[in-house]
Formats: sequence, C-alpha cells, structure tokens
Amino acid sequence: MGEERIAIYPGTFDPLTSGHESLIRRGLEIFDTVIVGVARDCGKNPLFSLEERVAIVEEVFKGTPGVKVMPFSGLLVEFAAQNRAKAILRGLRAVSDFDYEFQMALMNRKLEHSVQTVFLMSDLRWMYISSTNLKNVASLGGNVRGIVPDSVIPRLRKAYGLPEDWPECYSCECSPAFEDCGKGGRG
Repeated sequence: MGEERIAIYPGTFDPLTSGHESLIRRGLEIFDTVIVGVARDCGKNPLFSLEERVAIVEEVFKGTPGVKVMPFSGLLVEFAAQNRAKAILRGLRAVSDFDYEFQMALMNRKLEHSVQTVFLMSDLRWMYISSTNLKNVASLGGNVRGIVPDSVIPRLRKAYGLPEDWPECYSCECSPAFEDCGKGGRG
C-alpha cells in the first residue's frame, strides 16, 4: 500500500455552504484524507467565531471517514507540511475565481514546491454561492435552505435574530426589509 494521499481544503467557512460540502465530498473521491483547514487569520470580520466554524464543519461531517477538521493560522503551506499533505484542494466557481486562485497556487508552489494545488470546478448548482452572499440573504430574512447544510440554519437564525420559523416562514411578513408582494410570498 502506498503513502496516504492527504489534501488540505482551506477556508474561513463562515459558514460552511452546500458548495463547500460538495467539494469536500468530491475531494474524498481523489484523496484518502481531506483536512478541512478552518482559517483563524482570514482578514475578514467573520460572523461566527473560529470555534463555531470548526464545530459547524465537524457536525456536518461527523462519522464521515477521511474528513478531519482542524483550525489553523499562519502560512497554508506550513500547515500542509505539518500534516503531511501533498495537495491543497481549491474550488473554482467562475473565471473570476481563477485569477486569484492561480496567483495563490503559484505563491504556495514558490514557498513549498512539494505541495501541489488541485482545482475542482464547483458543481453547476453551487456556482453562485458564496458565504458572503448567503449571509447577505439570511441577514434580510431570505430563504437560504438548501444552500447551507441544515445544521447551519439554527446558527444563522440565532446570529441574525430571525424568527423561530425562519426560513420556513418565507413570506412577506417575515422581514421588514421586503414589501408585501400581495401573493402571500415574496415577489
């Protein structure tokens, strides 16, 4: 038997989306182990704490062989080396992602030539999803069910102070940010 094929899938996962989940599961078809590296130093102002973000990913992948969840800080290639990972797994949604990801892959390769970057295209149904746009929708009371794992819904509800029946209450009355469409739902 050969050496274990380990990949790091890094991100802030604020929160984990169905697109992230899909990419991790697809990564397991290529790698023996996918370490989901939850970044502490993200240069962003996350909605969820590092501990909450780690807990979300652990909850979604509980009992899934081959998935490990680890917080990290510092250089990604150093984290990869510490965990014997030979690959960094990255998702591409659109051409706009490619320029940034290509630059990062080249920099990581310069820093640590033994670590490869492997790109997977996002599944078509998740191409438009980002943690940022789903948080914008959820903050206004919009329905994000199906674009985040079900276990993320209660956390978003709490973070944004949404009603107990959100997102099932997907109607005009739920959010003061939307006007009544006259159809008993959002227009």
